[in-house]
Amino acid sequence: MHYLSHFVFHVRRFGSILIYSTEIGELAHKEQIKEGYRRSNMNNPAREILSYYGRKHALGMMLQTIEALSKANNAFVMGNGGMEAPASSRSRPRRVLKGRMMENIGTLTELCRTRNIDYSEMIEEILRFIRQTIADDQRLPSDRIELGSRPVEQFTQLEIPVSEFQEADVFQIHHASRTGRKAFRNGDPRNNWIWVQAGGEDSYGDLRGQVVAQLVALFKIRNVQSRAGDVHRLALVRILDPIGAGRFHRRSGHIQVSKRPNGRDMRIVGIGAVIRHAHVITSGERQWIVNHRIDLRTFKEIC
Repeated sequence: MHYLSHFVFHVRRFGSILIYSTEIGELAHKEQIKEGYRRSNMNNPAREILSYYGRKHALGMMLQTIEALSKANNAFVMGNGGMEAPASSRSRPRRVLKGRMMENIGTLTELCRTRNIDYSEMIEEILRFIRQTIADDQRLPSDRIELGSRPVEQFTQLEIPVSEFQEADVFQIHHASRTGRKAFRNGDPRNNWIWVQAGGEDSYGDLRGQVVAQLVALFKIRNVQSRAGDVHRLALVRILDPIGAGRFHRRSGHIQVSKRPNGRDMRIVGIGAVIRHAHVITSGERQWIVNHRIDLRTFKEIC
């Protein structure tokens, strides 16, 4: 019952909660009954509605089979006519940084100073990120002073495409925002909770390599020394540690997270590691409960 008090926040931001939505039933009535009835002769509608949807389903299966074969072979031939068609060009949408800030923040040093971020910790995390993820020919300089002078652009929002449950080609867009201390739409400041892929599926227990983090900064940093002028799109986050090695609590059936006791929770990740929004509920001082039942996608990936 406690979850009900948090659903208002989710509905205002993302729309109806899929598990409890009546939209599926309403759409099924419209598409499966009304549409079939309009295409019948109105004399024996039940039999004709079933016949219509049988043909429609068969055609849909045939088109999906053709698309699957075209992806495997990059081309396919239809019938005896020798007609060749290219494979489907549909691809997953990219994550996009939005809301470029107009403030005069030109370097990493200035970004840390204006956002009240510890510069030495920031540089240490960027160097760790460079060593672990960036190819040698695209690496940023490892000198701390030189790295701090690299051009930086800061943003307030990240658009994250999240595939629908059991619909790999249909995506919702999650808007992860961070405003620092500034108000968001004349309200309170917003620094969203997000899911970050921080390891393999065998890490963090039932979280399968995913951790909850709070978004602190979004920025692009340019490597002016490389010939191509490579741009790295990064997110600064504060990681929450899972309690109990990330396993479900036996009594409550939930996973709990907390702030790190040593305070070293800052992490730099590429925006590709940001998976989707997270929904957490305060559960005492510096602790939260992870609401993994907020949507079918989160429920499937964690349970």
